[in-house]
Amino acid sequence: MKRLTAILLIVLFAEACHNKNNAPDVSGIPLTVKIERFDKAFFSLDTNNIVPGLQKITRQYPYFIDDFTTEILGAEPLSDTSRLAFAACRQFLSSYWPVKDAIEMKFENLGWLEKELQQSFKYVKYYFPQYQLPSKVVAYIGPFDAPGVAITQYSLAIGLQLYAGKNFSFYTSMEGQEMYPAYISRRFEPSFITVNCMKAIAEDLFADKSQSKPLIEQMIDKGKYWWLVNQFMPGVQDSLITGYTQKQCDWCRKNEGLIWNFFLQSNNQLYTIDPDIIKNYIGDAPNTLGMPDVSPGNIGQWVGWQIVKSYFEKNPSISPLKLMATDPKKIFEETKYKPR
Repeated sequence: MKRLTAILLIVLFAEACHNKNNAPDVSGIPLTVKIERFDKAFFSLDTNNIVPGLQKITRQYPYFIDDFTTEILGAEPLSDTSRLAFAACRQFLSSYWPVKDAIEMKFENLGWLEKELQQSFKYVKYYFPQYQLPSKVVAYIGPFDAPGVAITQYSLAIGLQLYAGKNFSFYTSMEGQEMYPAYISRRFEPSFITVNCMKAIAEDLFADKSQSKPLIEQMIDKGKYWWLVNQFMPGVQDSLITGYTQKQCDWCRKNEGLIWNFFLQSNNQLYTIDPDIIKNYIGDAPNTLGMPDVSPGNIGQWVGWQIVKSYFEKNPSISPLKLMATDPKKIFEETKYKPR
């Protein structure tokens, strides 16, 4: 019995030491997340009697209905005289009913998502107490070209149509693959919802101003976002933050030194401002040009993330606010990044 107790203590100690994130205790932050089911309310409308139904929804969701009709359906703001908006809603209801049926079965209950968001929101509040979190979280079903996550004036909107599972019939269809190739649509899993919400909040906190900078500075600036998401979701899998497959994540970790040497030996491309070159290393792609097929796309952001992590390891007391504001040139020069 004593030996068993000792083994258990060793295991618990090892698990405690394994928490490299040193995440703060946020259990005392009073915060509750309730997801408003706009999707269910909208698809309960009677297409033969749509005007009074939409008027009722306008009263229920005054903070979201106009964003839905204008930004998602591409119509006009909803009003008593907005016939185009009524027509657009009726058309969308009719054409997307089969999609709604399939998605609704998958997302009948979103309690698990509320818990995940609540925990991550607490970390946001801990690090950025002055930031106004979205007052509402809304789930909707929109056209397939609508965003999976969007921060509107009053809400955090989650488009469930982009989280139906990588094998969902539309994603695997010819039309779906033209819109979202497999290396993108394989991320359309429910497990990506929270991390995508945190990415949206990170970008809402800190607008991306890296576009005209040299490649290395863009890599680091974009790597900051992944680092910040990791602070909001300590312990989250790298594959969820990066969108890489586990095989790609493993390859990057094993070949970090070779990846960095590739950049060093590529005719000083680290300092290029040529957008045609930069897009080879930053942004979605099935893999990286010039690297093995197993390499992921967007390798530049991954390298930038490693540089930011190295900088944080050397400056563990720096706050997320200060780190996000630190000049990428300063981060690069002080880190002296030289992976093996």
